[in-house]
Amino acid sequence: MNNIRRSLYVLAVSVPLLYSAITSASAQSFADEANVPSDIRAIIDGPRYKGAVWSLRVIDLETGQPLINLDPHHQFLIGSVRKVFTVGELMNEIGPSHTFDTPIYRRGTISEKGTLYGDLILVASGDLTMGGRTNPDGTVAITDFDHNEANALGNAELTKPDPLAGYAALAHQIAASGIKQITGEIIIDDRLFKPYYFREEFDLKPIFVNDDAVDLIINPSDPVNVGELASLKHRPHSAALSVDNAVRMTGPGTDINLEPGLPQCIGQPNCTATLTGDLPIDFVPLLTGSYPLIRIFRIVDPSSYARTVLIEKLRVAGVEVDAPMVEPNPSHLLPPKNSYDPNTRVAELKGLPYSEDARLINKISYNIGADTSLLLYGLTQGVDNMKAALGVEKKNLLMNYGIRPSEYSFVDGSGGGETTAVSPAVTHFLADMYRRPTFPDYFASFPILGVDGSLATFTDFESDETLAPAKGQVHAKTGTFIPPGGSLIKGQAFAGYIDAKSGRKLAYLLVVNDAPFKTIDDVIQVIQDESTISAILWRDN
Repeated sequence: MNNIRRSLYVLAVSVPLLYSAITSASAQSFADEANVPSDIRAIIDGPRYKGAVWSLRVIDLETGQPLINLDPHHQFLIGSVRKVFTVGELMNEIGPSHTFDTPIYRRGTISEKGTLYGDLILVASGDLTMGGRTNPDGTVAITDFDHNEANALGNAELTKPDPLAGYAALAHQIAASGIKQITGEIIIDDRLFKPYYFREEFDLKPIFVNDDAVDLIINPSDPVNVGELASLKHRPHSAALSVDNAVRMTGPGTDINLEPGLPQCIGQPNCTATLTGDLPIDFVPLLTGSYPLIRIFRIVDPSSYARTVLIEKLRVAGVEVDAPMVEPNPSHLLPPKNSYDPNTRVAELKGLPYSEDARLINKISYNIGADTSLLLYGLTQGVDNMKAALGVEKKNLLMNYGIRPSEYSFVDGSGGGETTAVSPAVTHFLADMYRRPTFPDYFASFPILGVDGSLATFTDFESDETLAPAKGQVHAKTGTFIPPGGSLIKGQAFAGYIDAKSGRKLAYLLVVNDAPFKTIDDVIQVIQDESTISAILWRDN
C-alpha cells in the first residue's frame, strides 16, 4: 500500500527534413499494428482499457526504422511529455553549460563611509533556483516527490539546501563591496519577459524564491489529542508572508481537509496566510508513508516577495536599508530596460548550468520551469511573451527539426490543457536529439524507471523475473492529464529512450487516452501497466 501512496506522485539539424521523411510518413510501410507483441497486446486490449485509445511507436535509433507503429496518425493528449520539446530546444539553442546569472546594480554614488545615496536593483535573469536548490557538489537538489505538486498530490519531500541561499550570497557580496547603508530603494527588475498567467494561480515572472512556494510542514500535535492544534512550521521565513495555524486534530476515520489558498496580500505589511483544516489522528501521509506532511502557499507576487527577502538578507549581512521592508515592488522607479552600466554592478549570483535546470524540469515534471524555459527560448529568437514564443517555436520545429505544425498542438511550455501530438512527431524529436552534441545532458534529465523522479517507484512487474532487469534501462518523461471531476484519464504517456537487453538503442512514445478510472489506484495501475510495457520493450527488442 505504501508503494501505491508513493506512486501517487506521478499525478502529477540541417538534415531533419530528410530524416523526417524516413521516420514519419514513408516509414509507415515498415511497421503497423501487427507488430505489437502479444504480451503488450494483452495489456492494452484488457478490460481496464475498454473504450481507450493507444499509440505505441518504437524506433531503432541507429537505423531510424520503426519497430512498432500503433496508431501513428491520431492526435493524442500527451500532457507533460511536451516538456521533452521545450527542454531540448532551449538546450540546443544555449548549450547545456549556459547559466542564467543574476546581477545587482547600484544607482547613485557611494560615500567614503559606505553609504549608497541611491538604489539597488536586482535584474532578474530567469534563474529557476536562485541558489536555493544547490547541493554541495554543485548539482541541483531534487526529491522524487517535489513540493510544487504537494497540494495536488497530497504530500512531498523537501530538499535540503537553504531556499534563500542565493539571496544571502548576493547580500554578502554587496556588504563585501563596501556598501554599509542604502538610502534609496531596493527594486526587482522583472521585465525580462512579459508575465505569463500560470495555471490560474499567479503571474509567472523571471524572479523566483523557493520555486515561488512557501512550504508548510505539518506534524500531529504532541501529544496527539483530538481537538489540539497540529504542529505547523514553514519555510522560508520572511516578513513577506507570515503563516498562522488553524489545523485541528480530528478523530480516527475522519477525512483530512487541508486546502491552502492563494495569499493575495504579498507586498503589503503584515501579510498573513492561515492554513485551516482537519488532520485525523490516524492519518498516514501519502507518498512517503510518514510525517511530515507538506503543503504549500503559492507566492503570487514573486517580485515583491523577493524584494523583501533581499532586504532581510542585506540586514543580516550588516547593510542598513532605509526603504520599507515590505511594500509592493517599486518597479515604476526602474530605469530604461537594458540601460545598466557594467561598472555599477555590485553583486552577481551565478546560476546552475542549464543541464541541471533540465534535470529539475524533467525529473519532477516542473511546470513553472518548463514554461519559463519556453519564454527564455523565445528571448533567444527576439520575442518576450508566451504567445510569440509558441510562434517562433513552431518555425523552429519545422525548419530545424522537420516537424510540421499539423503534427502537434502546444498551448504552453509545460503540457497544460489540450496538449497533443502524433507519435511520429515525438519519436522524431527524440531521435533528432540523439544525434546532437547536447544529447548526454538531455538524456540525463529523464526520469529513470525504478530509480528516480516520476518513475522512481514503478518496478512492480508482478514477479516476472525477466522484466526486473529493466530497472535503470528505461529513461522516459511521463505525462498525465486528468481534468478535474472527470472519470477518464484523458492522457497518460511515456516518452524517451530504452537501452534494450539486446544492445539496441530505442526511442519510443507510449500513450493511452480516455482510460476509465474510479479511484486513484486505477490511475496508478495505468502507469504501472505503461511501466510494464516499457520493460517488455527492453526485454524483447
